Amino acid sequence: MSIFSQIKDFIFHKHGDQIVPRPRQPIPAEKESLHTSEAIEPATTMADPMPAPVMEQVDVAAILDQENAKRDVKLNWRMSIVDLLKLVGLESDLGVRQALAEELGFTGDLRHSGAMNVWLHKQVMTKLAENGGKVPAELKN
Repeated sequence: MSIFSQIKDFIFHKHGDQIVPRPRQPIPAEKESLHTSEAIEPATTMADPMPAPVMEQVDVAAILDQENAKRDVKLNWRMSIVDLLKLVGLESDLGVRQALAEELGFTGDLRHSGAMNVWLHKQVMTKLAENGGKVPAELKN
């Protein structure tokens, strides 16, 4: 399992009770006009197209803040990829961060950990948002 998938799974699945699916409802069928002035109202059947269930967004910041509140030593997960990785229960050493950078498409120098870390944090937040997470704008930019 990829490192990003582990981060996402921690946030989305460990806290799955915060994801509330909306009920599916059939798409209303359009009336078809006949050559006469009558219209036929098609019956709704199970074969009618159903919209995909809409999932409520997972509030990433709230979940991570909640996890951080449980800790004796608070982590600066909003600024630090190292602290973010620790908060979700992953190793945070340079090798792990380099592997995550390669996984997410970092094109810079993997030995320049400062620039890589800043890029990684923003990229992880952006990817969480792309996957249904509600992430504050300042964490993605």
